[in-house]
Amino acid sequence: MPSNNAKGIVHYWAGRGYPVGWLFTPEKGSVREPVPWIPYAVDNGRFAVWSSGKEWNERNFLTLLDYYNETIVKPRFVNVPDSVGDAEETKRMWDKWYPMLTQSYDLSWSFCVQDGMTPADVPSEADVVFIGGTMEWKLRNLTMWTDAFDRVHVGAINSLKNLLRCKELGAESCDGTGWFRGPKMTDTLHRYFKIQSGEEKLPDQLELCLSSPMQMR
Repeated sequence: MPSNNAKGIVHYWAGRGYPVGWLFTPEKGSVREPVPWIPYAVDNGRFAVWSSGKEWNERNFLTLLDYYNETIVKPRFVNVPDSVGDAEETKRMWDKWYPMLTQSYDLSWSFCVQDGMTPADVPSEADVVFIGGTMEWKLRNLTMWTDAFDRVHVGAINSLKNLLRCKELGAESCDGTGWFRGPKMTDTLHRYFKIQSGEEKLPDQLELCLSSPMQMR
């Protein structure tokens, strides 16, 4: 799910039958219209503002939900507000936000796990587990989440190797903001789709890397 990107190549990939989607995040209260041929999800935008040192605007987030709650094509999930890097505060935010959101919106919800969490920390009401946290932690523990839950989304995946690993371990979806930062990155994502569809063979070096049990531990 390339984040917030409506370039024509995304529609081309979808037309080819490649498993591409969108992850929409709050941007000054603006909304992007969904289309039936591209599945999408809605992030809360907390990580984006945290990484840029800005303040989160909950109104922008709720503006998205007001819109997508009424669309015919519903999001696959909405990521309930979390606290980046803070497991305990993330659980408190779920307890605050989940009851309020479900009173107003008929949507599916994800819980964003942070470093140090285990499957026991995931609320039973969550429809999807959204794996946040640091890259080292999420990759080292990815098997724990995909073994425990049917629906797992992995955030901030921006390399072919990690994308293939998420697919191999059974993640339902991934997102990444880096796939359109230059033609090389976009070509890499296109290559992933071709590998997954059987149009291109997985390079031996990557196959060996992915098959190694030590790669994730």
